[in-house]
Amino acid sequence: VPPTTPVCEVPSSAMTGTVVQLSCKETEGSPPSEYQWYKNGVALLEKTGTGSARAANITYTMNKKSGTLLFNTVTKNDTGEYFCEASNGIGLSQKCSVKQMQV
Repeated sequence: VPPTTPVCEVPSSAMTGTVVQLSCKETEGSPPSEYQWYKNGVALLEKTGTGSARAANITYTMNKKSGTLLFNTVTKNDTGEYFCEASNGIGLSQKCSVKQMQV
């Protein structure tokens, strides 16, 4: 079963230095969907603990299975437009509407 449009929860504003979690979920897809977060239209990288991720100054953890995007300490650089995409390899992937987060 292809995924339905996921429900995204993105806070509209966040205080610098706080922990912020964005979530994305859809329940129709079978097999269960994997989730990819985007910021300003660019796919966010999964933090793998390799040197390249550290070099890229990644301040978040993205879980493709649960759809969460967690910022341990959010910064002004994290301000932007976020959306997520659900895909399970069947049918078209589905995106939620873009939401602005202001830090």
